[in-house]
Amino acid sequence: MILSISGVVLLGIIVFLFFRKDGLKASHALVSALFGFYLASTAIAPSIKAGGESLASLLGGIKF
Repeated sequence: MILSISGVVLLGIIVFLFFRKDGLKASHALVSALFGFYLASTAIAPSIKAGGESLASLLGGIKF
C-alpha cells in the first residue's frame, strides 16, 4: 500500500509538470496512464468513482 501511494504521488507530480511545461506528448500520455492504473488500486478509488458519478449526474441534470 505504501509503495502504491508513493507511486501515485510521484506520477501525479510528473503528470502535473508535463501539463504545465510542455503540453501532452506520447511519453506523457504513457505516464498519465500509469498514474491512472496506480490511482485505481489505492483506497481513494471508490471516492473518485463516486465523485465522478456525482459530477456526471449533476451535468446530466442541467437543462438548457
